[in-house]
Amino acid sequence: MSEEYLRTEVKAIARYVRVSPQKARLVVDQIREKDVVAALDALQFMPQAAAGPVFKLVRSAVANAEENFGLSRDDLYISRIYVDGAPLRKWRRFGARGRFKPILRRSSHITVVLEEYEYE
Repeated sequence: MSEEYLRTEVKAIARYVRVSPQKARLVVDQIREKDVVAALDALQFMPQAAAGPVFKLVRSAVANAEENFGLSRDDLYISRIYVDGAPLRKWRRFGARGRFKPILRRSSHITVVLEEYEYE
């Protein structure tokens, strides 16, 4: 094995979250590459509905890092966080003259990857 430093990545995934990917990306873009403590503080006071599931996901990733890898919460930052589209649920609302209006209920998969700061 070479002498290069192995970077520790901690990953958490929330699947089938009932928030549209477009709305979740607005929240996720605000905390990308931030310190974990600052990101959790920012998410706690955001008015968007997507901030709740993202807050839970980041908190879960921090808990994974502390329990499974023995890392400190103060040394972690969000290196990658992204939102992918999940399956649509097709619904309908009935309209005039026997027609119906389709409704697409969107959901998303949210992935967060935490890394430890490198101090040299």
